[in-house]
Amino acid sequence: MSSLRNAIPKRAHKERSQPHSRKKYGLLEKHKDYVVRAKAFHKKEETLRRLKEKAAFRNPDEFYFKMIKTRTVHGVHRPESQANKYTHEELMLMKTQDIGYVLQKLQSEKKKIEKLTAILHSLDIQPSNRHIYYAEDREEARELKSRSSENKIVIASDDVPNDIKRKTTSSYRELEARKNRVNQLEKVYADMALQKELQKKGRKRKLHEDEIVCPTSKSVYKWRSERKR
Repeated sequence: MSSLRNAIPKRAHKERSQPHSRKKYGLLEKHKDYVVRAKAFHKKEETLRRLKEKAAFRNPDEFYFKMIKTRTVHGVHRPESQANKYTHEELMLMKTQDIGYVLQKLQSEKKKIEKLTAILHSLDIQPSNRHIYYAEDREEARELKSRSSENKIVIASDDVPNDIKRKTTSSYRELEARKNRVNQLEKVYADMALQKELQKKGRKRKLHEDEIVCPTSKSVYKWRSERKR
């Protein structure tokens, strides 16, 4: 019976459209659209009711430190400072991860410099086709010298194609740029390592200029020696 019922053609019921006189209000709202809108409206209404109730029963002597450590921006409370957002252990972990990332980039740049230097070094070396001849006397030596000067082939720099010259010049510029980047990364790594060590426990003090053996523009610290168990 079910198969027979499905075989009978049925009339396709269309949804009621907006009357012509109300076309200016857009599409006609269906029941499922009304349910979604009603639920959202009642949810907001309940939230406002709870907030009004809390405000009515609020203790006038109630105080929190966030009342004076926050400011209102467009009706939203924003904290003045995020300095104490993380604990000391979390800050140390983040600094360790940052140092690891800088060290990884530094090692990667050094490997690229080594590879590029090897390629340019192999291009600069020209094959030397030199043969050593041994003469019995001076006359034979002059003859061999004159013969070699006649057969000598000189490779001029103008014989190198222009595209090879451009690529070589670009490679040298890239090599200098990577060397400068390595120097900058080394400075950043040294500064981050120093800041990480300064955050660790232990008594330390900053040395004066007359106490430093090798004068430098950077600050030098000295840790107090501690006995390890």
